[in-house]
Amino acid sequence: MQERKRLEEQIDQDANISSLTSDLDTLFELAREGENVNGDIEREIRSFSGHLAKLEDKMLLSEENAAKSAIVTIHPGAGGTESQDWAEMLLRMYLRWAERNRFETVITDRLEGEGAGIKSVTFEVNGENAYGLLQSEVGVHRLVRISPFDANARRHTSFASVFVYPQIDDEIKIDIKPEDIRVDTFRASGAGGQHVNRTDSAIRMTHLPTNIVVQCQNERSQHKNRASAMKQLRAKLYEFEMDKKRAEDRKLEDSKLEINFGSQIRSYVLAPYRLIKDHRTKLAVGDVDRVLDGDLDSLIHAYLVFRKTGKTASDGKDDLPE
Repeated sequence: MQERKRLEEQIDQDANISSLTSDLDTLFELAREGENVNGDIEREIRSFSGHLAKLEDKMLLSEENAAKSAIVTIHPGAGGTESQDWAEMLLRMYLRWAERNRFETVITDRLEGEGAGIKSVTFEVNGENAYGLLQSEVGVHRLVRISPFDANARRHTSFASVFVYPQIDDEIKIDIKPEDIRVDTFRASGAGGQHVNRTDSAIRMTHLPTNIVVQCQNERSQHKNRASAMKQLRAKLYEFEMDKKRAEDRKLEDSKLEINFGSQIRSYVLAPYRLIKDHRTKLAVGDVDRVLDGDLDSLIHAYLVFRKTGKTASDGKDDLPE
């Protein structure tokens, strides 16, 4: 069924391209006959360009696991409520992006902040190429704005980190020995209703050999939380093993795209001016609100092109001020 869905989507894309091409041919023919259709032509060309960009993105997703669904985690940096609020803004941005691109999302673990925002969140993005597309978001995201939590309306800088793992299919064998897992149960906290908070239904799994920890508390039953936590654990263990296997091959790439707090991949500036800039691709986007509302396609596309070809959107001379 998954293969059938993938092929049907490819057929639909081909039909859309053919239809758009035919519409453009018709409009140009009308223009040659003297009809005023310039506005229609501009709209059709924008639509055509958008379809081509999405097809190009799929061509650029050539690495292993790119077609898989993704598991995403977001953690705020130092800064308390300010960074926690920024982490929640990023969560909303990715959920809106997934909705725009018809991906299904499931939040499996969410820890609320004390005043506002979130202390951490893990969610699934289910659909073809979700992992390949969201790899562009791995790293530290920096926000500069006038803080809504500062009575003196001063400018604050906040950081949050984003990590993405591929969801591993059942047929891929990951050897997890029962004796290597410690399972702890606890009572869920935060939003969810009394049915979540009455019993010790939340699950935390620790893989002792690697010290990888996952947890899930959003489902009503301990059984469902256990299954979700195991899915996360298998994904992280797979990525752990693949990282070791690819270590030598990606030394050069890692030296260019090292992920650490203080070495952000993207800055979102809301004050004193409004601009988003990706520090890897040098792409700058002025429509900040649209990006924060989930329109990440241009940023993702620029990253995929950069990773494949090394080409950036500019020469990078006009970096954002610190």
